[in-house]
Amino acid sequence: MAFVITSPCIGEKAADCVEVCPVDCIVEGEDQYFIDPDVCISCGACELACPVSAIYEEDDVPEEERHFIDKAIEFFKNR
Repeated sequence: MAFVITSPCIGEKAADCVEVCPVDCIVEGEDQYFIDPDVCISCGACELACPVSAIYEEDDVPEEERHFIDKAIEFFKNR
């Protein structure tokens, strides 16, 4: 998984990240957006565009937000 969207996105869903993604890898979930790791090219455009700083490279996700990695894995496993 290249990038992960974390808690600041919940309820916000501004979609700035969706607009700048060159490969359309960001998918809307019930309460937040998710980045499809099989499609993402790790360009970082979404991270820069996020108005609430919810997007991190997987290795940089803060400890208290790491459960969002598992949440994203589960989201795509069930699609």
